[in-house]
Amino acid sequence: MRERKRETRRRLARALRDHRLPAAWVDLDRFDRNLDDLVRRASGMPIRVASKSLRCRALVERVVQRRGCEGVMCFTPAEAVHLSHSLDDLLVAYPSVDPHEVRPVFARLAAGKTIVLTVDDLEQLEILGALAREAGQVLPLCIDVDMSLALPRLHFGVRRSPIRIPADALAIGKRVRSDPHLELVGVLGYEAQVAGLPDKTPRAAWNTMVRTLKRASIRDLRKRRGAVVRALRQEGHAIRFVNGGGTGSLESTRADPSVTEVTAGSGLYVPTLFDEFEAFDPLPAAGFALPVVRRPAKGFVTCLGGGYVASGAAGPDRLPRPFLPPGLSLLEQEGAGEVQTPLQGSVADELAIGDPVFFRHAKAGELCERFAELHLIRGDEVVDVVPTYRGEGHTFL
Repeated sequence: MRERKRETRRRLARALRDHRLPAAWVDLDRFDRNLDDLVRRASGMPIRVASKSLRCRALVERVVQRRGCEGVMCFTPAEAVHLSHSLDDLLVAYPSVDPHEVRPVFARLAAGKTIVLTVDDLEQLEILGALAREAGQVLPLCIDVDMSLALPRLHFGVRRSPIRIPADALAIGKRVRSDPHLELVGVLGYEAQVAGLPDKTPRAAWNTMVRTLKRASIRDLRKRRGAVVRALRQEGHAIRFVNGGGTGSLESTRADPSVTEVTAGSGLYVPTLFDEFEAFDPLPAAGFALPVVRRPAKGFVTCLGGGYVASGAAGPDRLPRPFLPPGLSLLEQEGAGEVQTPLQGSVADELAIGDPVFFRHAKAGELCERFAELHLIRGDEVVDVVPTYRGEGHTFL
C-alpha cells in the first residue's frame, strides 16, 4: 500500500512539475471511477449532481453527460442562472428570497430553462409570489421536508426545514395553490445524518451507535417522506420529482418507493470526511499541492500556504490533511496556516526545497473557493486546466 502511494505521488508530481504551486488538482482516472461507482450504487435511479461539491462548471458538465445522471442541485439562484447558460434542469436546494438573486431566474425561465426554487416557510412564499407577479411568470417550487430523527433529548440530523409532517407541507401547498404565479412541482428530503455521518471509524462504540441511529432514522424518514408526497398528490399537486439522499446514503434512499431521484457530489472528489463509511470505499480524487519552502529542523518541513479550513463545527476534522508522501502530519500547535503549513515526520528529511506535498481537503467543493483553476490529471499528465467558479469570477456565497 505504501509503495502504491509513493507511485501515486510520483505520478502527480510528474504531472505538476511545470505548473505553479500551490495548485489544485483532480485525478480524472479516479474521478471517473468514483462516478461509475455512484451510478452503480444508484442502481438505475437518476443521480442529480450536487454542484456545491464540485464548484467547477466543466466537471459538473462532465458528470451530467454520464448515462444515469440527470440534472443539477444548486445552492443559490445566482449559481443556477450562471449554470443555465450551458445546463438545464436546475434545482436550487436552499431557500432564497433576495430579489437580486431571484429576478434573473425569470429571464432564464422565459428562455425555456428549468429552474426550481426551494421553500419551507409561508413568509418565503409571500416574497416569491410578489416577485413572480412582477415578472408575470409562474415560478416552479419544491418543498424541503426535514428528515432528521427527533428523539427524546436527541436531534439526530441537521437543522434545515420546519416541515416535518404532511400537515406542514399541506399548509405550504395550500398557499401555493392560492397564487396563480406559483406552482409546486417537487419535494426534497435530505437525510444528512445518514448520507454524511461516518460509521466506520476506529471507534467501535461510535460506529455501533451511529449505525443503530441510522437504521432507526431510515425507517422514520421513509414513512414521513412518503406520507408527505402522498398527501400533496392527493391534494392535486403535480409533483414531478422527489429528491433525496447523498453520497453516503444512495442504497437506502433509492430503496424508498417515494423517491424518484438521488443526489450525490462529494463522492466524486472524496474529501477526508468521507474516508470512514461502511457503505462504500471510493478513491481520493482531488486535492491541492503545496511546495516545500523551509526545513526548520530535522524531521520537519514547511510548505507555502495551506490554511484551507472547511466549514462546520470547528475541530481537527475540518483541517486539510497531508496525503502524499505518506508519513507526514500537521503540528497540533499550528495546524494548516494562512501563509505556511509546517509538517513533521521521518519522511520530511527526504524532501527537497521546491518538492510538492499533496493534501486533501476536509470537504469537497469548498477547495475551489481557494483556487481559480483545477488541473485535470490523466495518468502523469495535466490534460486540461479549467476554471472553478472563482476562476470564472463568481463567489456565490
